[in-house]
Amino acid sequence: MMEREVNIERLEHLSAIFGSFDENVKRIEEAFDVKISNRDAAVKVQGDPEDVEPAAKTLESMLSLAERGETIDDQTVRYLISLVRNGEENQVGEIAKDVICITAKGKPIKAKTVGQQKYLKAISKNTVTLGVGPAGTGKTYLAVASAVAAFRAKTVNRIILTRPAVEAGERLGFLPGDLQNKVDPYLRPLYDALFDMLGAENFQKYMEKGNIEVAPLAYMRGRTLDDSFIILDEAQNTTREQMKMFLTRLGFGSKIIITGDVTQIDLPADKTCGLKEAMRVLEGVPNIAICRLSPSDVVRHELVQRIVAAYDRYEHKPETGKVRPTGRKKK
Repeated sequence: MMEREVNIERLEHLSAIFGSFDENVKRIEEAFDVKISNRDAAVKVQGDPEDVEPAAKTLESMLSLAERGETIDDQTVRYLISLVRNGEENQVGEIAKDVICITAKGKPIKAKTVGQQKYLKAISKNTVTLGVGPAGTGKTYLAVASAVAAFRAKTVNRIILTRPAVEAGERLGFLPGDLQNKVDPYLRPLYDALFDMLGAENFQKYMEKGNIEVAPLAYMRGRTLDDSFIILDEAQNTTREQMKMFLTRLGFGSKIIITGDVTQIDLPADKTCGLKEAMRVLEGVPNIAICRLSPSDVVRHELVQRIVAAYDRYEHKPETGKVRPTGRKKK
Protein backbone atom coordinates (compact mmCIF):
# COMPACT_ATOMS: atom_id res chain seq x y z
CA MET A 1 0.00 0.00 0.00
CA MET A 2 1.25 3.45 -0.98
CA GLU A 3 0.01 6.96 -0.21
CA ARG A 4 0.56 10.11 -2.26
CA GLU A 5 -0.57 13.69 -1.52
CA VAL A 6 -1.65 16.36 -4.01
CA ASN A 7 -1.69 19.82 -2.45
CA ILE A 8 -4.60 22.10 -3.34
CA GLU A 9 -4.48 25.59 -1.91
CA ARG A 10 -7.85 27.03 -2.90
CA LEU A 11 -11.22 25.68 -1.80
CA GLU A 12 -12.91 26.38 -5.15
CA HIS A 13 -10.28 24.27 -6.92
CA LEU A 14 -10.94 21.43 -4.49
CA SER A 15 -14.68 21.63 -5.23
CA ALA A 16 -14.03 21.64 -8.98
CA ILE A 17 -11.79 18.58 -8.75
CA PHE A 18 -14.18 16.53 -6.60
CA GLY A 19 -17.29 17.55 -8.56
CA SER A 20 -20.93 17.17 -7.56
CA PHE A 21 -21.32 14.38 -5.03
CA ASP A 22 -17.60 13.57 -5.54
CA GLU A 23 -18.40 12.13 -8.99
CA ASN A 24 -15.04 13.16 -10.49
CA VAL A 25 -12.88 11.43 -7.90
CA LYS A 26 -15.17 8.39 -7.98
CA ARG A 27 -14.40 8.10 -11.68
CA ILE A 28 -10.65 8.18 -10.92
CA GLU A 29 -11.04 5.65 -8.09
CA GLU A 30 -12.81 3.25 -10.45
CA ALA A 31 -10.29 3.77 -13.24
CA PHE A 32 -7.17 3.15 -11.14
CA ASP A 33 -8.53 1.09 -8.22
CA VAL A 34 -7.42 3.61 -5.58
CA LYS A 35 -8.96 5.39 -2.59
CA ILE A 36 -9.06 9.22 -2.65
CA SER A 37 -9.77 11.42 0.36
CA ASN A 38 -9.09 15.01 1.35
CA ARG A 39 -7.87 16.61 4.54
CA ASP A 40 -7.27 20.34 4.87
CA ALA A 41 -5.41 21.50 1.74
CA ALA A 42 -4.31 18.05 0.59
CA VAL A 43 -5.89 15.25 -1.40
CA LYS A 44 -4.60 11.80 -0.48
CA VAL A 45 -4.41 8.91 -2.91
CA GLN A 46 -4.01 5.39 -1.48
CA GLY A 47 -3.50 2.12 -3.29
CA ASP A 48 -0.91 -0.03 -5.02
CA PRO A 49 2.16 1.92 -6.24
CA GLU A 50 1.44 1.26 -9.93
CA ASP A 51 -2.07 2.70 -9.48
CA VAL A 52 -1.40 5.61 -7.13
CA GLU A 53 1.00 7.47 -9.42
CA PRO A 54 -1.28 7.69 -12.49
CA ALA A 55 -4.25 8.59 -10.27
CA ALA A 56 -2.21 11.41 -8.69
CA LYS A 57 -1.12 12.62 -12.14
CA THR A 58 -4.79 12.75 -13.19
CA LEU A 59 -5.61 14.85 -10.12
CA GLU A 60 -2.71 17.18 -10.87
CA SER A 61 -3.95 17.56 -14.45
CA MET A 62 -7.42 18.41 -13.14
CA LEU A 63 -5.88 20.97 -10.78
CA SER A 64 -4.02 22.55 -13.71
CA LEU A 65 -7.32 23.04 -15.56
CA ALA A 66 -9.14 24.26 -12.43
CA GLU A 67 -6.46 26.90 -11.84
CA ARG A 68 -7.16 28.24 -15.33
CA GLY A 69 -10.87 28.49 -14.55
CA GLU A 70 -11.93 25.55 -16.72
CA THR A 71 -15.05 23.54 -15.91
CA ILE A 72 -14.24 19.94 -15.08
CA ASP A 73 -17.02 17.57 -16.11
CA ASP A 74 -17.20 13.81 -16.57
CA GLN A 75 -15.99 13.98 -20.17
CA THR A 76 -12.95 16.02 -19.10
CA VAL A 77 -12.09 13.51 -16.37
CA ARG A 78 -12.37 10.59 -18.77
CA TYR A 79 -10.16 12.35 -21.29
CA LEU A 80 -7.51 13.20 -18.68
CA ILE A 81 -7.49 9.57 -17.54
CA SER A 82 -6.84 8.46 -21.13
CA LEU A 83 -4.01 11.00 -21.49
CA VAL A 84 -2.33 9.77 -18.31
CA ARG A 85 -2.67 6.12 -19.36
CA ASN A 86 -0.99 6.98 -22.65
CA GLY A 87 1.77 8.93 -20.90
CA GLU A 88 0.61 12.22 -22.47
CA GLU A 89 -0.34 14.17 -19.35
CA ASN A 90 2.23 16.83 -20.29
CA GLN A 91 -0.15 17.86 -23.09
CA VAL A 92 -2.84 19.00 -20.65
CA GLY A 93 -1.58 22.56 -21.08
CA GLU A 94 -2.79 22.47 -24.70
CA ILE A 95 -6.42 21.78 -23.72
CA ALA A 96 -8.79 24.76 -23.64
CA LYS A 97 -5.84 27.05 -24.22
CA ASP A 98 -7.54 29.71 -26.33
CA VAL A 99 -11.10 30.92 -26.76
CA ILE A 100 -12.10 30.70 -30.42
CA CYS A 101 -15.26 32.71 -30.10
CA ILE A 102 -18.17 33.47 -27.78
CA THR A 103 -21.65 32.08 -28.50
CA ALA A 104 -24.79 34.20 -28.57
CA LYS A 105 -25.44 33.12 -24.97
CA GLY A 106 -21.96 34.15 -23.82
CA LYS A 107 -20.40 30.67 -23.72
CA PRO A 108 -16.71 30.56 -24.68
CA ILE A 109 -15.82 27.98 -27.33
CA LYS A 110 -12.51 26.21 -26.75
CA ALA A 111 -10.77 23.01 -27.72
CA LYS A 112 -11.57 20.22 -25.27
CA THR A 113 -8.91 17.75 -26.40
CA VAL A 114 -5.35 17.85 -27.69
CA GLY A 115 -6.58 16.66 -31.09
CA GLN A 116 -9.06 19.52 -31.26
CA GLN A 117 -6.35 22.01 -30.31
CA LYS A 118 -4.15 20.74 -33.17
CA TYR A 119 -7.14 21.01 -35.51
CA LEU A 120 -7.71 24.65 -34.56
CA LYS A 121 -4.02 25.46 -34.98
CA ALA A 122 -4.09 23.89 -38.44
CA ILE A 123 -7.11 26.03 -39.37
CA SER A 124 -5.40 29.23 -38.22
CA LYS A 125 -2.12 28.51 -40.04
CA ASN A 126 -3.35 27.08 -43.35
CA THR A 127 -5.57 28.18 -46.21
CA VAL A 128 -7.10 24.71 -46.64
CA THR A 129 -7.66 22.31 -43.74
CA LEU A 130 -9.13 18.82 -43.88
CA GLY A 131 -10.60 17.72 -40.55
CA VAL A 132 -11.27 13.99 -40.64
CA GLY A 133 -12.56 11.94 -37.73
CA PRO A 134 -15.48 10.04 -36.18
CA ALA A 135 -18.79 11.47 -35.04
CA GLY A 136 -18.70 13.71 -31.98
CA THR A 137 -15.16 15.05 -32.36
CA GLY A 138 -16.35 18.62 -32.96
CA LYS A 139 -15.16 18.86 -36.57
CA THR A 140 -18.09 20.92 -37.85
CA TYR A 141 -18.80 22.90 -34.68
CA LEU A 142 -15.20 24.10 -34.30
CA ALA A 143 -15.02 24.90 -38.01
CA VAL A 144 -18.15 27.07 -37.74
CA ALA A 145 -16.75 28.71 -34.58
CA SER A 146 -13.55 29.55 -36.48
CA ALA A 147 -15.60 30.97 -39.35
CA VAL A 148 -17.66 33.17 -37.02
CA ALA A 149 -14.47 34.39 -35.29
CA ALA A 150 -12.93 35.35 -38.66
CA PHE A 151 -16.16 37.08 -39.73
CA ARG A 152 -16.36 39.07 -36.49
CA ALA A 153 -12.70 40.04 -36.87
CA LYS A 154 -13.53 41.23 -40.42
CA THR A 155 -10.79 39.06 -41.96
CA VAL A 156 -13.50 37.65 -44.28
CA ASN A 157 -16.69 39.21 -45.67
CA ARG A 158 -18.75 36.04 -45.96
CA ILE A 159 -19.30 32.66 -44.38
CA ILE A 160 -20.28 29.96 -46.85
CA LEU A 161 -21.39 26.59 -45.52
CA THR A 162 -22.11 23.69 -47.84
CA ARG A 163 -22.56 19.94 -47.84
CA PRO A 164 -23.51 17.34 -50.45
CA ALA A 165 -27.21 16.42 -50.48
CA VAL A 166 -26.69 12.68 -50.68
CA GLU A 167 -29.80 10.52 -50.48
CA ALA A 168 -29.05 8.36 -47.43
CA GLY A 169 -32.14 6.17 -47.43
CA GLU A 170 -34.67 8.75 -48.69
CA ARG A 171 -35.21 10.29 -52.11
CA LEU A 172 -35.31 14.06 -52.45
CA GLY A 173 -38.25 13.85 -54.85
CA PHE A 174 -40.49 12.37 -52.18
CA LEU A 175 -39.76 15.09 -49.63
CA PRO A 176 -42.36 17.89 -49.39
CA GLY A 177 -41.82 21.50 -50.56
CA ASP A 178 -39.66 23.25 -53.14
CA LEU A 179 -35.95 22.58 -53.72
CA GLN A 180 -34.85 24.67 -50.72
CA ASN A 181 -37.29 22.79 -48.47
CA LYS A 182 -35.96 19.51 -49.80
CA VAL A 183 -32.29 20.29 -49.11
CA ASP A 184 -32.78 22.11 -45.78
CA PRO A 185 -32.78 18.86 -43.74
CA TYR A 186 -29.29 18.09 -45.05
CA LEU A 187 -28.09 21.53 -43.96
CA ARG A 188 -29.76 21.53 -40.53
CA PRO A 189 -26.55 20.76 -38.54
CA LEU A 190 -24.93 23.83 -40.11
CA TYR A 191 -27.92 26.02 -39.28
CA ASP A 192 -27.87 24.76 -35.69
CA ALA A 193 -24.20 25.62 -35.22
CA LEU A 194 -24.71 29.14 -36.63
CA PHE A 195 -27.78 29.73 -34.45
CA ASP A 196 -25.68 28.78 -31.43
CA MET A 197 -22.84 31.14 -32.36
CA LEU A 198 -24.81 34.13 -33.63
CA GLY A 199 -28.33 33.82 -32.31
CA ALA A 200 -31.36 33.35 -34.59
CA GLU A 201 -31.94 37.08 -35.12
CA ASN A 202 -28.37 37.90 -36.18
CA PHE A 203 -28.22 34.78 -38.31
CA GLN A 204 -31.34 35.85 -40.22
CA LYS A 205 -29.99 39.40 -40.64
CA TYR A 206 -26.67 38.19 -42.07
CA MET A 207 -28.46 35.70 -44.33
CA GLU A 208 -30.63 38.47 -45.79
CA LYS A 209 -27.57 40.69 -46.36
CA GLY A 210 -25.70 37.87 -48.06
CA ASN A 211 -22.94 37.67 -45.43
CA ILE A 212 -23.90 34.07 -44.64
CA GLU A 213 -24.78 31.49 -47.24
CA VAL A 214 -25.86 27.92 -46.53
CA ALA A 215 -26.33 25.89 -49.69
CA PRO A 216 -25.96 22.42 -51.21
CA LEU A 217 -22.61 21.65 -52.81
CA ALA A 218 -24.13 21.70 -56.30
CA TYR A 219 -24.70 25.46 -55.93
CA MET A 220 -20.91 26.04 -55.77
CA ARG A 221 -20.23 25.08 -59.39
CA GLY A 222 -18.97 27.89 -61.62
CA ARG A 223 -18.24 30.31 -58.78
CA THR A 224 -15.04 31.92 -57.48
CA LEU A 225 -15.27 32.63 -53.76
CA ASP A 226 -13.14 35.60 -52.65
CA ASP A 227 -12.81 36.96 -49.09
CA SER A 228 -14.86 34.07 -47.76
CA PHE A 229 -14.63 31.42 -45.04
CA ILE A 230 -15.91 28.27 -46.74
CA ILE A 231 -16.81 25.04 -44.94
CA LEU A 232 -17.62 21.79 -46.73
CA ASP A 233 -19.30 19.46 -44.26
CA GLU A 234 -19.95 15.70 -44.65
CA ALA A 235 -17.25 15.63 -47.32
CA GLN A 236 -17.07 11.83 -47.24
CA ASN A 237 -20.18 11.95 -49.44
CA THR A 238 -18.53 13.95 -52.20
CA THR A 239 -17.43 12.24 -55.37
CA ARG A 240 -13.98 12.71 -56.89
CA GLU A 241 -15.41 15.26 -59.37
CA GLN A 242 -17.32 17.20 -56.70
CA MET A 243 -14.28 17.49 -54.44
CA LYS A 244 -12.07 18.79 -57.24
CA MET A 245 -14.80 21.24 -58.26
CA PHE A 246 -15.13 22.51 -54.69
CA LEU A 247 -11.40 22.93 -54.06
CA THR A 248 -11.01 24.96 -57.23
CA ARG A 249 -13.65 27.49 -56.02
CA LEU A 250 -11.02 29.01 -53.70
CA GLY A 251 -10.51 32.72 -54.31
CA PHE A 252 -8.23 35.43 -52.91
CA GLY A 253 -8.45 36.14 -49.19
CA SER A 254 -10.46 32.98 -48.54
CA LYS A 255 -10.05 29.96 -46.29
CA ILE A 256 -11.49 26.47 -46.74
CA ILE A 257 -12.26 23.82 -44.14
CA ILE A 258 -13.34 20.36 -45.25
CA THR A 259 -14.81 18.01 -42.63
CA GLY A 260 -15.87 14.40 -42.87
CA ASP A 261 -15.91 10.88 -41.45
CA VAL A 262 -14.60 8.25 -43.85
CA THR A 263 -16.39 5.49 -41.91
CA GLN A 264 -19.82 6.94 -42.80
CA ILE A 265 -19.85 7.07 -46.59
CA ASP A 266 -23.29 7.04 -48.24
CA LEU A 267 -22.06 7.07 -51.84
CA PRO A 268 -22.97 4.26 -54.26
CA ALA A 269 -20.35 1.52 -54.38
CA ASP A 270 -19.23 2.51 -57.90
CA LYS A 271 -18.34 6.09 -56.84
CA THR A 272 -14.88 7.12 -55.59
CA CYS A 273 -14.97 9.00 -52.27
CA GLY A 274 -13.68 12.51 -52.95
CA LEU A 275 -12.51 13.01 -49.35
CA LYS A 276 -10.40 9.84 -49.29
CA GLU A 277 -8.82 10.72 -52.60
CA ALA A 278 -8.17 14.33 -51.53
CA MET A 279 -6.36 13.11 -48.41
CA ARG A 280 -4.00 11.13 -50.62
CA VAL A 281 -3.60 13.74 -53.37
CA LEU A 282 -3.10 16.77 -51.09
CA GLU A 283 -0.74 15.15 -48.56
CA GLY A 284 2.36 17.34 -48.29
CA VAL A 285 1.02 20.24 -50.39
CA PRO A 286 2.12 23.56 -48.80
CA ASN A 287 -0.56 25.57 -47.00
CA ILE A 288 -2.87 22.54 -46.86
CA ALA A 289 -3.24 20.63 -43.56
CA ILE A 290 -4.79 17.21 -43.04
CA CYS A 291 -5.88 16.86 -39.41
CA ARG A 292 -6.95 13.39 -38.24
CA LEU A 293 -9.12 13.31 -35.12
CA SER A 294 -9.47 10.04 -33.20
CA PRO A 295 -12.09 8.38 -30.97
CA SER A 296 -10.30 9.90 -27.95
CA ASP A 297 -11.36 13.34 -29.26
CA VAL A 298 -15.08 12.50 -29.03
CA VAL A 299 -16.72 15.10 -26.78
CA ARG A 300 -20.30 13.83 -26.80
CA HIS A 301 -21.88 11.34 -24.41
CA GLU A 302 -19.50 8.67 -23.10
CA LEU A 303 -21.49 6.02 -24.96
CA VAL A 304 -20.71 7.70 -28.31
CA GLN A 305 -17.00 7.10 -27.70
CA ARG A 306 -17.70 3.44 -26.90
CA ILE A 307 -19.88 3.04 -30.00
CA VAL A 308 -17.18 4.55 -32.24
CA ALA A 309 -14.54 2.26 -30.70
CA ALA A 310 -16.79 -0.81 -31.06
CA TYR A 311 -17.44 -0.14 -34.74
CA ASP A 312 -13.74 0.49 -35.32
CA ARG A 313 -12.86 -2.89 -33.77
CA TYR A 314 -15.58 -4.64 -35.75
CA GLU A 315 -14.66 -3.10 -39.10
CA HIS A 316 -11.00 -4.01 -38.69
CA LYS A 317 -11.62 -7.50 -37.36
CA PRO A 318 -9.95 -10.12 -39.61
CA GLU A 319 -12.44 -12.30 -41.45
CA THR A 320 -11.04 -15.14 -43.56
CA GLY A 321 -7.82 -13.22 -43.91
CA LYS A 322 -9.50 -9.98 -45.04
CA VAL A 323 -10.34 -6.66 -43.39
CA ARG A 324 -14.02 -5.80 -43.34
CA PRO A 325 -14.91 -3.07 -45.84
CA THR A 326 -15.71 0.33 -44.32
CA GLY A 327 -17.84 3.20 -45.50
CA ARG A 328 -19.43 1.46 -48.45
CA LYS A 329 -22.93 0.06 -48.60
CA LYS A 330 -23.58 -3.13 -50.51
CA LYS A 331 -26.30 -3.02 -53.11
